[in-house]
Formats: sequence, structure tokens, C-alpha cells
Amino acid sequence: MLSQDSEPFTLQRDVRAVIIPVGMEVNLRKATKGFITQGLGGNFTVYVEGSLFRIDGKDADALGKDPVKPPEVPEGISDDDFEQIVWRQLKTCFDPEIPVDIVELGLIYRCEVTTNEQGGRDVEVDMTLTAPGCGMGDIIVQDVEQKVAIVPTVASVNVQLTFDPPWNHLMMSEEARLQTGMMY
Repeated sequence: MLSQDSEPFTLQRDVRAVIIPVGMEVNLRKATKGFITQGLGGNFTVYVEGSLFRIDGKDADALGKDPVKPPEVPEGISDDDFEQIVWRQLKTCFDPEIPVDIVELGLIYRCEVTTNEQGGRDVEVDMTLTAPGCGMGDIIVQDVEQKVAIVPTVASVNVQLTFDPPWNHLMMSEEARLQTGMMY
């Protein structure tokens, strides 16, 4: 869990956190000390008193960090270019226990962007988890919804969780399999 890259911290304020891998929400108190073990996609995995917690990126200030800014969308952007921005946002979502984004993990089965009658964009995502009983599943789905929703002009986000087909390590990109040691 702790590595030489883990960064010590002292909480600057009380903050909501989620216990990994249970997925239960708790409050960590100001002045709590621990280590940041992963800071990917704007969210943080922290180690405090023998347990791992996920702290949402919007609460980065509690760790003394700056929150990640939403992506910029140029005016008059094409639908294809807009869809690429959404895919880049999906690549900022991580399972808090695995240092690989959910796109490279092969968890996104479909991402479809349509323009609605008001000119906003509706995004539909079909995704899965590495295991049906994953305690962090709701948190990962919520992360996808939030990260896509902050893209300018997105009017709605609908994330459907599916386990058909069931995920397996062969759905990962080759780079992700190399990084995690799951080549076969």
C-alpha cells in the first residue's frame, strides 16, 4: 500500500471519504495525518491508520492540493471532437485500487453523445466493473457521471452498469495488461 512515492499529508479541514474497498462513506477529521498513495484523475487514494480511503477531487483542498479544472470546449466544435473530449474525461476515472484508468481497463463498453433539441449534449455510457460485487462500484459510476457532467454543454449523463458480457483481463489494453502484470 505505501510506497516510496506515497506523499504525507495533514488534513486542512474535515472531509468526506469512502472506505476502500467497502464503499462506505465516512468523515475524516481536520488534522488527521496519512499518506496519499494515488492521485490520479483528480481523485485521491489515501492511507490513514491502516485503512485506504478515496477522497473526491472536489475536496482536493483538504489535502492541500488544487482541484482539477473542467475541460474547455471550443465554440463550434464538431460532434466527433466533442466525443473525444468525453472519452478523455472517462480516462480521468480510476478504480481507487488500480492505477489504470477505466477506459484502459476495458470497463467502458459504449459511450454515445447526441445533441438534444435545446442544443445541449446528452451522453450515454454503458460500463462494467472488474467484479460484480465490487464495493466501489457505485463510487466509480458516480465518478463517471460527475466527470462527464462537468464538460461544458453536457445537458445529461446516463450511466448504465452492465455485467453482460462479464469483464475479464483480456478486455484491458495491452499497455494496461503490461502495467498490471496481467498479460495472459
